[in-house]
Amino acid sequence: MTHDLVVIGLGYVGLPLVQGATRAGLAVAGLDVDRAVVDSLNAGVSHVDDLADADVRALLDAGFRATDDPSVLADAATAVICVPTPLSLEGAPDLAAVNSAVSAVAEHLHPGMLVVLESTTYPGTTDEIVRPALERSGLEAGRDFHLAFSPERIDPGNATYGLTNTPKVVGGVTTACGDAAARFYGRFIDTVVQTKGSREAEMAKLLENTYRHINIGLINEMAVFCHELGIDLWDVIAAARTKPFGFEAFYPGPGVGGHCIPIDPNYLAYKVRSLGYPFRFVELAQEINQRMPTYIVQRIQTLLNERGLPVRGAQILLLGVTYKPDIADQRESPARPLARRLIQLGADVVFHDPHVSHWRVDTHDVPPVDDLDAALGQSTLTVLLQAHSAYDLDAIGSKARLVFDTRGVVGPGPVERL
Repeated sequence: MTHDLVVIGLGYVGLPLVQGATRAGLAVAGLDVDRAVVDSLNAGVSHVDDLADADVRALLDAGFRATDDPSVLADAATAVICVPTPLSLEGAPDLAAVNSAVSAVAEHLHPGMLVVLESTTYPGTTDEIVRPALERSGLEAGRDFHLAFSPERIDPGNATYGLTNTPKVVGGVTTACGDAAARFYGRFIDTVVQTKGSREAEMAKLLENTYRHINIGLINEMAVFCHELGIDLWDVIAAARTKPFGFEAFYPGPGVGGHCIPIDPNYLAYKVRSLGYPFRFVELAQEINQRMPTYIVQRIQTLLNERGLPVRGAQILLLGVTYKPDIADQRESPARPLARRLIQLGADVVFHDPHVSHWRVDTHDVPPVDDLDAALGQSTLTVLLQAHSAYDLDAIGSKARLVFDTRGVVGPGPVERL
């Protein structure tokens, strides 16, 4: 069977891409090295928040199949790489999964094929790493095959913006490559934005997330000193956002999570350091955002001390342990380092999250609470970390003995806000 598209990496980026292309009538296959993922998808079971099991079954009915056999690339018109790009232990980009995917494509590269990298990386990766690996086949990018970068913009749990109505940025290593990528994505995405080249597309992704990372760091630092000055930062933000120009509201929280904000700016910092100087904004924002869980614990200690209560032995209920509202994704969630420190201090930590049934911090299985109302009344302190839409925020404020609200949304009651 000839495939219009093979998506390599069937996670939170790759699977929505499969869905969008399949719905547009393209013949799509998926390639993943995780056999468990392949088997579950072929059985009609989803493992990402944005697709239900019924959505996966609809893909199968339309002809989609997942496989761990790279030979599926042999008849693919287009291959899109959506594999993870974490940081190494040293903080440098870890391109192992990208290199593995590119090697698989290189073995089956054929004239006329379009290859697109969507995995977030540092500027120059597509042209300096991916292109030479593919051209060792004897085929030349821009002449025999097309190569481009297109940053993923999937926002898990976003009910307004999905794959098709979020503008798609593409940049080719040559103009012809960029044109080919734009034509491909234009088959199922409403708006395609073409950059001058692949480096510009790579940098666009990093700029988007670095912008957010730095502004979150700014507002988190303001939260710390506004508390010391006795200033209500939430009221300050509400006042500032009334300005109809020149201001965008960002809000403090217990830290940043997910794959993008805590990770992606480090790719840019890595590239800047290769030029011989630091990217100070990114490094400072990283320092501020990473210390927020510790700061939250300090505030918890103070809050309990003011009431003559020790942290040791106190039952502390954490509400929402995912990295963002209304999804099950726990990647880089600040809830984990926060809970780790509370456990070290001797607190009896329990949790509730409508999207998470089992939660483990290091070697410690944190007990879930089944009856939220009872737990609110029994716990020494309730800490709202993630404001899932399933939570009745006014009820939390009225039923809890004491609340520390890191999101500034809990209703009236014995509540202290970050």
